[in-house]
Amino acid sequence: MDGLVMAGQLLLGLSILIILHELGHFLAARAFGIKVEKFYLFFDAWGFKLFSFNFKGCEYGIGWLPLGGYVKIAGMIDESMDTEQLSGPPQPWEFRSKPAWQRLIVMLGGITVNIVLGIFIFWILTFKLGETYIPNDKLVNGIVPGKIGKAIGLETGDRIVAVNGARIERFDEITSSKVLLGGAELTINRGNEVKSIHVPGNILEQVADFGVGEFIQPRETLNSINQVLPQSNAGAAGFEKGDSILTVNNRPIKFFDQFQSALLAHKSHKVNVNVWRKGQVLTLTPVVNEEGVIGISLNRNIPTESINHTFIESLPIGASKAWGLFTDNAKGIGKVVTGQVKANKAFTGPVGIANMFGGTVDWLKFWTLVGLLSMALALMNLLPIPALDGGHALFLLVEMVKGKPLSDKFMERAQIVGFCIIVALMVFVLGNDILKYVIK
Repeated sequence: MDGLVMAGQLLLGLSILIILHELGHFLAARAFGIKVEKFYLFFDAWGFKLFSFNFKGCEYGIGWLPLGGYVKIAGMIDESMDTEQLSGPPQPWEFRSKPAWQRLIVMLGGITVNIVLGIFIFWILTFKLGETYIPNDKLVNGIVPGKIGKAIGLETGDRIVAVNGARIERFDEITSSKVLLGGAELTINRGNEVKSIHVPGNILEQVADFGVGEFIQPRETLNSINQVLPQSNAGAAGFEKGDSILTVNNRPIKFFDQFQSALLAHKSHKVNVNVWRKGQVLTLTPVVNEEGVIGISLNRNIPTESINHTFIESLPIGASKAWGLFTDNAKGIGKVVTGQVKANKAFTGPVGIANMFGGTVDWLKFWTLVGLLSMALALMNLLPIPALDGGHALFLLVEMVKGKPLSDKFMERAQIVGFCIIVALMVFVLGNDILKYVIK
C-alpha cells in the first residue's frame, strides 16, 4: 500500500508539472498565432495513447509512456521527428515562419511557467506556515557531529558561529548549500578557543551516502519519556510515559547523544537506568537490543522561533527560497561537470523522488516537493542539450547572431543526438535509483 501511495503522489506531482510546463509553450505559441497540433501528458510513442480528443484543431491526450509530455507545434522539428510538413513552403501559422525572438519566447515558455510555479508555491507556503527555525545563538550546548562532521574535525559541544566569516543567524545555514557544496570555512567556538575548520569539496558525496544527520545536528537536552513502545524491552522493564532519565550505569545523562552513546556501548546487554518518577528515583534494568535501543521515544529540548508574514511580505521570501533552489541545483550540476561530485551521488530519479514523497499523504510535504521539482525541471530544461528547451533556445540565439536559421538537416540530426543523450541520462538515473533503493 505504501508503494502505491508513493507512486500515486509521484505521478500526480509530475503530471501537474508536465501539464503546466507544456501549457507555457502552448500559450506562448497561440499568442503569436502559431498552430499547436497536439498537447499530450506523457508520450503516445508509436501512436499508442490512453485517451485523446480534438478541440479547435488541436489533439489533447494522455500517452502511455510516462517520461514527460509535449506539445507538437506546426513547422517545428521536435520530439515527434515529423519532418514531412517541412517539405512544403512555410505557412504563416507555422513556427518556422515567425521571427526568431518570438520562437525564443515560445521555447522558454515552459521554463518560465516552472519558475513562476515554484515561486508561487513557496510564496503560499511561507504565507500559510510562516517560518520556524532554530536561532543559532540559542544553541548554548553546541552541536553533535556525525561521522562526516567528526572526519573534518568537529567535536561534540562545538559552537559554529560563522561560515566564510559571515555570522550565522539560523542553524539551518550550517546545513545549507553554502556549506554542503564544499569549500566553506567554519568558525568554531570550542571552550575558550576559536578555531577554523575547512569543509572539503566532496562533502556533498558523503552527505548523499549517509544523510545530513551524519554531518551535524544540534545538541539536544532530554526532558521526559514521550512514549514507551508496545512490546518493547523498555515496557518489560517497567518504564512509563513521563519518566525522566537520570543515569545509565551510574553515568549522568543530560543530553540525547549521551543517552544514545550509553546504549550503543551496551548492545545486547542489560543496563541500569535511574529515572525520576513522581518525586522518587527508580532503578530499571532494560535489555538493549542489537540496534542499541530499548523502545522509548524521548521529549527533547531544542530552542525554536517562529515568524509569521503577511501575504505581501511572503512573496520575496518565497521567491528567494525558490531561486535559492534553482541556483543550488545549478551549482550542484557544476560540481558534477567539474568532477568534484560523482554523478551517481548527485542525481535522483523516479524511485528516489517517490521515496521523498513517502508512503503517507502529507500535503505540506507534497507541495514543498512539487515546488522543489518545478525549479529543478526549469533548470534541467534550460541545459543546452538538443531536444531540450535550452538546446532549442541556444540554436535560436545562434540564428539571431548569424542572421539566418540553421539548416533543417542540422536541426534533425541535433534532435536525434539530443534524444539519445536524454534517453542515456534517463537510463543512468533509473539504474542508479535501482542500485540505491533496491539492491542495497
